[in-house]
Amino acid sequence: MPKYPRNYMMLQKKFSDLMKAHEEVGRLAREAGPLDAKTGNLIQLAASVALRSEGGVHSHAKRAIQAGASKDEIYHTIALLMNTVGFPTIAAAFSWVNDIVAKKK
Repeated sequence: MPKYPRNYMMLQKKFSDLMKAHEEVGRLAREAGPLDAKTGNLIQLAASVALRSEGGVHSHAKRAIQAGASKDEIYHTIALLMNTVGFPTIAAAFSWVNDIVAKKK
């Protein structure tokens, strides 16, 4: 079972039905098409970077690695966003990903 951040666990406790529905929507989206888990998580990683969501970057970097993504694929996903979201945003995202990659060593 994955370890969820404290805030996520608080939401699950406070709004259990809502969070179950949220998780079900995620499952249905993953199963709706041909993309594999690694690709899906790299896409969600990119979206999290664009939203400047540190928690989302942490979560989807972890999940992408668990699905077989290499560190180079994680970093390349972020680098591809430079002209879309700007250098300061990807610089922050690299820092957030380093939090995850450092733990995997």
